Amino acid sequence: MTAIDMSLGDHLTLKELSHALSHGLSPIVEVESQDGIYIVRFHHANGVSELADADGNTCTFLGTGEIQDVLGDLGLTHGVLTWADQCGDEMIGVPGHAITPDERLTYGTRIAFRS
Repeated sequence: MTAIDMSLGDHLTLKELSHALSHGLSPIVEVESQDGIYIVRFHHANGVSELADADGNTCTFLGTGEIQDVLGDLGLTHGVLTWADQCGDEMIGVPGHAITPDERLTYGTRIAFRS
């Protein structure tokens, strides 16, 4: 684990991400679709950080194109597209269990970023 991994919190701005990348951060990038709204998470040695604005609010996007451009400009080349967890159908009584973050990444779809 690098020292930069230890300094990352739950939320990460683009400026902080750029700094961390230039100091050795090599995260797994998750782009999660939540019914047409997307959020970005960075999985690293110290946990998971969500992309946030300067006020600490989670950044949301209406499509993957902007995410691909922004992250590609920072030198990131790919990520994993995942979907919001739906674990059952309460209307018909189908039980379910929430998938883990590792399962979400395992069964997601690889996407490329522009550089």
